[in-house]
Amino acid sequence: MLKIGDIEMKNQVVLAPMAGVCNSAFRLTVKEFGAGLVCAEMVSDKGIVFKNEKTMNMLYIDEREKPLSLQIFGGVRETLVEAAQFVDKNTNADIIDINMGCPVPKITKCDAGAKWLLDPNKIYEMVSAVTAAVEKPVTVKMRMGWDEDHIYAVKNAQAVERAGGKAVALHGRTRVQMYEGTANWDIIREVKQSLNIPLIGNGDVQTPQDAKRMLEETGCDGVMIGRAALGNPWMIYSTVKYLQTGELTGEPSVREKIDVCILHLDRLIALKNEYVAVREMRKHAAWYLKGIRGNAKVRNEINECNTRNDLVTLLTALVLDVEEKERNEAAVV
Repeated sequence: MLKIGDIEMKNQVVLAPMAGVCNSAFRLTVKEFGAGLVCAEMVSDKGIVFKNEKTMNMLYIDEREKPLSLQIFGGVRETLVEAAQFVDKNTNADIIDINMGCPVPKITKCDAGAKWLLDPNKIYEMVSAVTAAVEKPVTVKMRMGWDEDHIYAVKNAQAVERAGGKAVALHGRTRVQMYEGTANWDIIREVKQSLNIPLIGNGDVQTPQDAKRMLEETGCDGVMIGRAALGNPWMIYSTVKYLQTGELTGEPSVREKIDVCILHLDRLIALKNEYVAVREMRKHAAWYLKGIRGNAKVRNEINECNTRNDLVTLLTALVLDVEEKERNEAAVV
């Protein structure tokens, strides 16, 4: 099993820390589908240091989500350390993760995120400072490099280990690639062979079979799933099941999908408020509808929903419509 420091997971499947997505409502929903570890969306070190209200709210963790990794980002040692100390002493996170992979310009311009990938010495310096200041295990989420000419994945990961980091999660794309192209699993294998701490592989895991293949081909200790879990926590369940038994689970029914979507909505409302949650849920609802026939019209209408009742009414009507069509087709056969 995957073990980070003294934190032991029930399995090797990890939910990736996706910005704007991985709040407590989403994480708990995915956790209930069996994820061994869930990761919170990245939080600004300066937001923590200056006690920004929105940032403080992002630190909320439901006990049912644990074990959980809380991710921070920053480019200045002093504020990164101070933020890590706050997370260490004032949250119920199990692991402190440092973002070293975010490719967005507004993050890299602050010498944070993927900008670290250009300097293994800075990685060592920054991670050393954090590990020395906290008690919780510290990990790093990184990409394989800045661009094709600057791929220091092995040196960067080794710097994390020397600095006291307890695990590395590696996305097999460069910063320049963003989320395009194909993830390089060869570099994941190369980094794994260079480390003594656990390595979690990330990139292009779309099916349970992909997860197994990544583990087998790279030797990594865990597999991180991001976009494939959007609107589809069944991907997590199916992957855990497949890795444990070799059995593939069936697809959820439309009603099952919508029931979980509404549960997710209600958790988001409890976490934020109805006005904010419904607007944020629009993108999630569209993801849940993926693969459901006749969803195009409903996906457009979702963007007009302003209340829980609006959204639930729309989704419930879709379920009834699909179920009626399925009954009619079955009667004809």
